[in-house]
Amino acid sequence: MPSETQTGSFRTRFLVPVSLVLALAAVFALQKAFFPPPMSAFQDRREMMDTWVSITVYDRNPKLAESAIDAAFSRMAQVEHEASIFDEQAEAYRLNRDGRLDNPSDDLWTIISDAIAQYKATNGVFDITVEPLLDLWRYKEGAAVQFWELSADTQKQEIAEVIPLLGADRIQMITSPARQIVLEPRMKITLGGIAKGYAVDRGLDVLREQGIKYALIDAGGDIGAYGGKPNDQKWELALRNPADENSSLVTFAITDGAIATSGNYERFFDPEAKVGHIMDPRTGFSSHASSSASVYAPTCTQADALATAVFVLGPVDGINLVNSLDGVEALIVGYDDPQSIFKSSGIDTYIDKEKGGQ
Repeated sequence: MPSETQTGSFRTRFLVPVSLVLALAAVFALQKAFFPPPMSAFQDRREMMDTWVSITVYDRNPKLAESAIDAAFSRMAQVEHEASIFDEQAEAYRLNRDGRLDNPSDDLWTIISDAIAQYKATNGVFDITVEPLLDLWRYKEGAAVQFWELSADTQKQEIAEVIPLLGADRIQMITSPARQIVLEPRMKITLGGIAKGYAVDRGLDVLREQGIKYALIDAGGDIGAYGGKPNDQKWELALRNPADENSSLVTFAITDGAIATSGNYERFFDPEAKVGHIMDPRTGFSSHASSSASVYAPTCTQADALATAVFVLGPVDGINLVNSLDGVEALIVGYDDPQSIFKSSGIDTYIDKEKGGQ
């Protein structure tokens, strides 16, 4: 039987290692609390919505960051599926095909409701019912003559037949006894000018829900962000010079909100790159009022739609519209002189003067 002295010695030998473990644990806990791992940037880039989408976040936990980015991409892919007019399984496609859609998803209902609101805010310049007009100008496989090759008189005649189909305020958003979206005969929608911005907003929602404090999503020029970057830094976004793809005109610097840019210098209907993809619903022809238009707004949904409208309106009317809207700013590059820059009253707040700002 061990003596009392031996038992005490055993207890001492047993307690010393436990004390060391507890002390080390306390040190590690204090170190983690007062000296946390540094914030690191995590980024992923994927192809969707007919463009490249990149998501950038800052966090200390790689697994959390990667998981949050995956979840945001999944949410954006869901929006893409619902809003596509080319995917036969998509709601927007079925709405165009059937002229009506019963029990639409919350996403499609919200996108179209927001689009109607922007139609009214822009006096009809932003119009998702412009699809029949766009379809005139699209390349037709096997056609002997493409629309842009027709005589001006023939083009005007066919455009005149389509223009009466336009008008987003004529879309019926029925709420009782159940939700239903109804289009008038031959009316069709296109959501290319608003769905990307809406998808960016929903992706940012997911990142917030996942606990990410600093995030930016760039969907082919439709950019939404929140939180800035660590250490009170801002997100920096260079605006391409329409006349020179290798240079920028200004650098935007934002903490929260969204910036969307519309331009007719990359996508065209014709091989000669004369018919840009942004149409003026008032004339039926490609808009040549601006070279590019960038809009800052609280949400990317709003910025996306307004960038299209401001581009079509041009420098004078576009700036007048933006100056009438709360929380919205714009920078428009002239068409005849791509070096001519027109600004709303408060856009300089979001421009970094030290990095090429004008």
